[in-house]
Amino acid sequence: MRWTSRNLDTILAALVTHLELVLAALAIALVLALPLGLLAAGRPRLSAWLLGSASLLYSLPTLAVFALLVPVLGLGFAPALVALATYALPVLLRAIVAGIAAVPAPVKEAATGMGLSPWQRRWRVELPLALPVMIGGLRVASVTVVSAATVAAYISAGGLGTLILTGLDQGHTEKILVGAFLVTALALALDQALGAVQRHLPRLA
Repeated sequence: MRWTSRNLDTILAALVTHLELVLAALAIALVLALPLGLLAAGRPRLSAWLLGSASLLYSLPTLAVFALLVPVLGLGFAPALVALATYALPVLLRAIVAGIAAVPAPVKEAATGMGLSPWQRRWRVELPLALPVMIGGLRVASVTVVSAATVAAYISAGGLGTLILTGLDQGHTEKILVGAFLVTALALALDQALGAVQRHLPRLA
């Protein structure tokens, strides 16, 4: 472990960059998915179109998406951020639509009977009850993005993938193992943190 002990600053910088990339991508995806999901919920045609379009983007290979973005955005953080947000969006969108759809009809009827408008009911009743399902989707999206962010090293976006990529190029086993371990640890840490939040939320009956 000599290389590790001598390069802690490099390893920490790669970890921080990886985490920044992941959190920024999840934030952008959530900002886009939330209004789209709320709009699509209860509208089968719009929901099917949005989910179908998002799933099509999700099915594209990671490197192919990077290759499409590089001519427009260049190399580095920006194209990686856009690509990762694109991967997280379908997962979050599906979770939001599914969570709101799972709210029992009597609860919706009671909210309407109390004089709430459709949007008031959506924000004050349905969205809070859908949070456990949404957090579940965020858990899946976080693990997906942590993994996909590793490939961003190919377009000079930095992160833990840089350790793995340079390790492969140099035949440096320790670099590869450190990068792979930290990617796995980061994915597990985010999943466990979000899981703890999810367990403390009220669940639908």
